[in-house]
Amino acid sequence: MSSSVTRAAESEPSQPAGRAAALAPPEAADGPRPGRRKGARPARAALAALAGVLLYLSFPPRPLWWVAPLALALLAGCLRGRRARAGFGLGFLFGLGFLLPLLVWTSEGVGPVPWIALVTLESLLIGLTCLGVALVSRLPGRPLWAAAVWVAGEALRARAPFGGFSWGKLAFGQADGIFTPLAALGGTPLLSFGVALCGFGLYEGLRIARRNPTRGTAALAALAVAAPVGAALAARPLVSGAAEDGTAVAALIQGNVPRAGLDFNAQRRQVLDNHANRTLQLAADVKAGRVPKPDFVLWPENSSDIDPYTQPDAYAVIDNAVKAIGVPVAIGSVLAPETGPLRNTMILWDPVKGPTDTYDKRKIQPFGERIPMRSFVRLFSSDVDRVRRDFGPGKEPGVFGMAGSGIGMVTCYEAAFDDAVHSTVRAGAQVIAVPSNNATFGRTQMTYQQLAMDRIRAVEHSRTVLVPVTSGVSAVIQPDGKVTQQTEMFTADALVAEIPLRSSQTPATRLGTLPEYALLLVAAGGLGAVLTRRVRARRAA
Repeated sequence: MSSSVTRAAESEPSQPAGRAAALAPPEAADGPRPGRRKGARPARAALAALAGVLLYLSFPPRPLWWVAPLALALLAGCLRGRRARAGFGLGFLFGLGFLLPLLVWTSEGVGPVPWIALVTLESLLIGLTCLGVALVSRLPGRPLWAAAVWVAGEALRARAPFGGFSWGKLAFGQADGIFTPLAALGGTPLLSFGVALCGFGLYEGLRIARRNPTRGTAALAALAVAAPVGAALAARPLVSGAAEDGTAVAALIQGNVPRAGLDFNAQRRQVLDNHANRTLQLAADVKAGRVPKPDFVLWPENSSDIDPYTQPDAYAVIDNAVKAIGVPVAIGSVLAPETGPLRNTMILWDPVKGPTDTYDKRKIQPFGERIPMRSFVRLFSSDVDRVRRDFGPGKEPGVFGMAGSGIGMVTCYEAAFDDAVHSTVRAGAQVIAVPSNNATFGRTQMTYQQLAMDRIRAVEHSRTVLVPVTSGVSAVIQPDGKVTQQTEMFTADALVAEIPLRSSQTPATRLGTLPEYALLLVAAGGLGAVLTRRVRARRAA
C-alpha cells in the first residue's frame, strides 16, 4: 500500500474499510498479510521449484504428458496474488527446476558452465513470464489471461536472445497427449495455450471449490479445463495419415560415427565412409530383393563434413554410393568457401547429373555453430575455440524435387522453430525431412526430446516426417505423429518405408503466425487491464 493511502486511512478513522480497500492498488488489495506464517515464503519457493521438476517429468522420453497441467496448476497456486517481484523470483525457481534437468545434455563434453549459463538465462525469461502471470492472477477469467501470457513468454524465448531457443515449449512435451490435435488447428502456440489453460483452470477450479463457489465462477473454472480438451477432440479429424498424392518409398541412412561427443567428427573421412558403405549395403539388399528399391535416400546432417566441391576424393566416394543405389540422395555436408562463413548444407545428388541443388541451414545454433561475443565467452570456457570458424545462415527454404516428390529440408535444430518448418511446407513440401546429427550429445535425452518435436511437426502440418541421424535415433513418423520405424543409437542401420505424400494444408499451415499473434494480443489485453486498474487506483488515492 502506498504511503499516501496509508496516511489518508489514518487521518479518516471513520472511513469505511471497504472504501479504503478500494483506494488501495490491486497488488495490495489481496497481498500477503503480516499475520501469515513465517514459513510461507520458503514453502512457496520450494513448491515453485517442484512444479518445474514436475514439468520436466512430463517431457520425453517419459510418456507422462498429463503431468504438465498438474505442474502448471501447482505453479498457479504459487503465483496467485503475488506481487510482480515475487512472481519473477518464483518463476525463476520454477525455470531452474524445469530446465536444469531438461537441458543437462548441453554439458556433454564441455562441462557445466555452458549448461548453467543457458539454464540461468532461460530461467530469467521464464521468471519474466511468471511475473506477468502473477500480475493477471487478480483479473476475472484469470486462467485465460495467464495462459496467453505463458504463450507470450514462449514467443519471447523463441526469438531472443541470439535468435532464440525454443527448447522446453509446452507443446513439445505433448506428442502422446490428448491435446496434440490442437497443433493442426493453430500450431505449437495454440497447443501450448491449451495445456496452460487446462493447468491454470485446474488450479482455479480447485481454489473455488474450497470456497463454496457461486455457479457462475465454478462454471468458468470448469470451462477453462474442459475447453482445451473439447477443442482437441473436435480437431482430431484434422489428424490423418492417409495418402493424398500417392505414396513413395523412402530410405534413411544412419552410418554411425567413430565416437560420441564433441570429437565425433575427428575422423571426418570415417563418418563419410560409414554412410557411403551403408548405402552400398542398401544397394546390395535391394539387388538381392531383401528390401524394396527406394525412390529417394536421405543422409543425415554432417554425414560428409568434407566439402565434396573442393575435395575430389569425397566427391568420388559420394558419387559412387549414389550411383550404386541409383536414385536421388540428399547429402548433409559442410561447405567451406574461401571467404566468409561456413555453410551447413544439404546437397541433392543425382545418380546421373551429380550435385544439382543445395539448401543452407537457416537457423544456426548459437554457441554451437557460431559463437556470439567470442572474446567475452572465452573468459568462461576455452571450448568456444573448438568452433574456429562460424557458420552462416541460409536465406530461403529448401524443397528438393526427388523422384517427383517435394521433400522439404528442415535441418536438425531448425525443427524447434515454427517459422522454419512452416515456410518449408508453404514452399511445397509434401514430406518433411529433418536430417540431424546428435552424436555430440551422446546417449542423453536430447535425441528423444528432438524426436518429440518432429512428431508434433508431423501433426501440425499433416506431413510424413523423416529423421535420418548420424548416430540415431533415426525414425519414420507418419502424418498423425506415430513413429512406425526407428533405429537404435550408435549403430549403423538403414530404414526403408513406404510413406504417404500429402499436399493439403492444415489450418495451422494456412494461418502461420496468426494464432500466436492473436494470443499475444490477449496477453497484452490482460496486462493492459492490470495497468489500467493500477493507474485508476493511484489517481483515486
